[in-house]
Order: sequence, then structure tokens, then C-alpha cells
Amino acid sequence: MALYKLFSHPVERGYRAGLCSKAALFLLLVTALTYIPPLLVAFRSHGFWLKRSSYEEQPTVRFQHQVLLLALLGPEPGGFLAWSTFPAFNRLQGDHLRVPLVSTREEDRNQDGKMDMLHFRLELPLQSTEHVLGVQLILTFSYQLHRMSTFVMQSMAFLQSSFTIPGSHLYVNGDLRLLQKQPLRCNGLDVRYNVSVINGTSPFAHDYDLTHIVAAYQERNVTTILADPNPIWLVGRAAEAPFVINAVIRYPVEVI
Repeated sequence: MALYKLFSHPVERGYRAGLCSKAALFLLLVTALTYIPPLLVAFRSHGFWLKRSSYEEQPTVRFQHQVLLLALLGPEPGGFLAWSTFPAFNRLQGDHLRVPLVSTREEDRNQDGKMDMLHFRLELPLQSTEHVLGVQLILTFSYQLHRMSTFVMQSMAFLQSSFTIPGSHLYVNGDLRLLQKQPLRCNGLDVRYNVSVINGTSPFAHDYDLTHIVAAYQERNVTTILADPNPIWLVGRAAEAPFVINAVIRYPVEVI
């Protein structure tokens, strides 16, 4: 025999409590735990399931006062003068060694505790019969990043300029830019490249060959380059006057 609904009446039950009661505090705690921890996790992990991201950071860069200089002379082919801050290299140069006068100054323009640029000046004494047609110069730096992972390396700026007319002064104004072949680690300490660019203790000439130095440097996944140097070659050197290299190298904010 089938049954039919003849009457229904809903029943509503309400529970009331004061704001300072245990029930109200429990409800507040549950609500906070529902929303706040996921937000904290998302903020700390910089997003969910990220495989690659980027950010801006002002690197901590310091000039290491390591220099390697080759000045190409003319008009006779094969003539050059050389000098470096590495005694072993200087001993290999013989009569080609010429000690210059070097002055450097790093500047923190915005007073944030990080250097923003390097002012470098080198005066190479010349005889009246010597004429500079080209320059190859290596400067080394300590380069550090700290915002995400701690990345520390020793890097370099390589400058090469040559002209057909003998010069008296080379002026350079460029940026020390970070060059990445792969992303950096997202956390931890990375010191893979915290080794000297030039093996200054080696007694072998091969270790100071520019081809060898540049080739080994390019094997790295993270390097620095001197970008947009805009070299200006000035002519008209007076007799017995030195050849002058004046460089301004900036340390810009990088997109990591």
C-alpha cells in the first residue's frame, strides 16, 4: 500500500553565544586557519608550481684590483708592451714589460651601501718612437647576489680596441652586465664560479694567453661582460707623453 506525504513542517535550531565565548573564539580560529596559512605558503614559495621566474636585484660588485694589459705597438708588426698585477706574468715579459701608473675609485652614488660604478685610469709611459695602435685589457671583479639564492663569483670585464691611427687616449664608458646561460638556483649558496679568472700563481705563459683565458671563461654558465663600451680613440700624442686609458664601468640593476 503506497504512502503519501500529508504534512511537513521544517524545524530550525539556532545557537547563540557572546563574542568572548569559547565557541566564538573557536570559529575565529578556524576561519583564520582556513585563509592565512595558504596565503603565507603562496607568498613564501613565490607562487605555486613555478618552473622559471625573474626578479630585479642590484648586485654587490667590487673591483679586485687585478689587471692584465697588452698594448699593441706599430707600425712594425709584432710589437707590444705588457703589464699585469701578477708578478709571474711580468717575469715572463722580459723587455716587453712596461709598468704604468694606475688609479681607481669606486663610487656609491645613491648611498645604499652598494657600489654603482668604477672609475679606472691607466697611464702607460711610452718612448717617442713607440705608438699604440690597440689595447687589450682585463679587469676582474667580485660579483654577488643575495635576494633569492646567494650567488658568489669572480668575473671579468674584457676590453679590446684597435685602430689604424696611433692614439694618445682611449675613453670607455660601459656597463658590467650579467650574462646567464641557465637560471640560477632558487635557494642555497652557489659558489661554483668563485675562482680566479686568471691563475696568477702559474709560471706558465699558456695560463696568461688571452685566448686561453677567454675560452675558459666562456665555458661558465654565468659570466659578466662589458656591454656598450662605446670606445673613443683620441689621437695626437705629444712626445714622451703616456698613453692613457680612462674607463667608467657601471654596475646596473640586473633582471635575474
